[in-house]
Amino acid sequence: MMEENKIPLAQDRVDVINRISQFEKEGGESFFENAEIDPPSRPILPDEVDYLNKKLSSKIKTFFACIIEWIGKKIMKKKFDITVVGEENIRDIKGGAIITSNHFGFFESLNVKIASEKAKQKHKLYKVVREGNFFMTGLFGFLLKNCRTLPLSSNLHTMKKLDLSISELLKKNNFILLYPEQALWWNYPKPRPYRIGAYHYAAKNNVPVIPCFVTLSKKGTIGKDGFPDLKYTIHVMKPIYPDPDKKVRDNAREMQAENSRLTFAKYEEVYGVPVTYGDYNLETAINGVVK
Repeated sequence: MMEENKIPLAQDRVDVINRISQFEKEGGESFFENAEIDPPSRPILPDEVDYLNKKLSSKIKTFFACIIEWIGKKIMKKKFDITVVGEENIRDIKGGAIITSNHFGFFESLNVKIASEKAKQKHKLYKVVREGNFFMTGLFGFLLKNCRTLPLSSNLHTMKKLDLSISELLKKNNFILLYPEQALWWNYPKPRPYRIGAYHYAAKNNVPVIPCFVTLSKKGTIGKDGFPDLKYTIHVMKPIYPDPDKKVRDNAREMQAENSRLTFAKYEEVYGVPVTYGDYNLETAINGVVK
């Protein structure tokens, strides 16, 4: 039974939910709008990012960032009771792959990290992140710069460097996490429309997409922000492979459509309701589909 909520709702989270509600009602391109208020940023220049970790300084920073991530993974796994369903779908993946997942929390990449470790063959997990994340400060900023992250950029030359780096990393049997929903919508349980980028990279490099979808359930306690504490279950679905006889563009579109079909079906299977839009608000965020 849920504890009686005597903790006031954190205003910044209420504001985020109200923005999500408005974006959901608007639909279309608003699905890709960021609900969080990010600090100012600027374009990342090519010489500012070492995507392939070639510099000694980058290697040292990555070493310490991965130690912090390992500790954080242990803490988050316990805090959110993270469980993996469908690990057989990732167990035998031997080469590189693109992993997709829903973007609903600040640390939800740890769900994918835990799932990726179910593979028999060892794969490093890289995460594509927003350009603005590269300029964040503090411990979180350190991790977003150095914990095997691949920042996007509005600079064309930097994006060309990223494109080549993704191909190189996939050739070396690494996993790369991309969020096709693009924007982070805090604790939002529904699947959203997808951008094509993740599937373009998979088709171009002839690697599978491993579709994941994290579902949320209540722990029965209230957090310091006044909202229910949640459990995470990451569902790993069957890999989607490109057809070698089709063009990159056609493969990307078909893989995108199949990923969407699988995640919508998983949502309806777990929550027992169809995906609907335009009805998300503060009340449903607290008492809605998440049981």
